[in-house]
Amino acid sequence: MIDQFLWLIFPYLCLASFIIGHIYRYKHDQFTWTAKSSEFIEKKQLVIGSLLFHIGVIPVAFGHVAGLGIPKEWMRTIGVNDHLYHIGAVYIGGLFGVLTLLGMLMLTARRVTKRSVRKLSSSSDIAVNVLLLLIICLGVYSTLVTNTIQHDFDYRETISVWFRDLLIFRPDVSYMSSVPLSFKLHMLLGFLIIGLWPYTRLVHVWSVPLSYVGRSYILYRRHKHR
Repeated sequence: MIDQFLWLIFPYLCLASFIIGHIYRYKHDQFTWTAKSSEFIEKKQLVIGSLLFHIGVIPVAFGHVAGLGIPKEWMRTIGVNDHLYHIGAVYIGGLFGVLTLLGMLMLTARRVTKRSVRKLSSSSDIAVNVLLLLIICLGVYSTLVTNTIQHDFDYRETISVWFRDLLIFRPDVSYMSSVPLSFKLHMLLGFLIIGLWPYTRLVHVWSVPLSYVGRSYILYRRHKHR
C-alpha cells in the first residue's frame, strides 16, 4: 500500500500540481512570476554561487534526461556500451554534480546567513533553497557513493523503466522495490519540488525575455531640459 502511494499516486499528484498550478498562476498571479532580486544587497557570493550552480546543473539535467528517458539498448546501438556509460554517469556526472552542489551551498548559505538577504527572502524561498540543496546532496551521494558500493545496481533497469512507464500511464511499482534508499529519496524529493514549483520563486525559470531576441541594440533617449 505504501509503495502504491509513493511510486504511483504521489508522482501523479505532483505532476498534476505542476501543470494545474502553472496554469492558475499564469492566469491569476502573473505579477509575482519573476523572482525578487537581491543582487544589490550582496553580489560577489551570488555571482560565484550562481555560476557554479548553472555550470553544473545544465549537464546534470541533460544527464537525467538521457539516463531516465533513453533505454540502455538504444545507447548500445549508437556505440555507448554499459561500461562507457557508467564512466560518464559516475565520473563526468559526479564532477558536474559536485559543481552544482558547491554552487547551491553558496547560494543557500548566502540566503540564510546574510541578514539583509534573509529579510528579503520569504519562507518559501528558504524552503526551496534547502530542498534543492538536499536533492542535490542525495544525487551526488547516489552517484559517487551508492553506485560505488552497490556495483550490481543499475538504475537504468529499475528507476528508468518505472519512470518511462509512469509517463505513458503504465507504471509498475515493483521496479522500485530493489532501489537503494538514497535513490528513492532523491526521486521522491525531486517529485516534491516539481509539485511545489508553481507556488514558489522557481517559476521565474520560465521567464525568458523572448521579445528581445533578434534585437541588435536598445535605444536610449536623453530628455533635454528646457
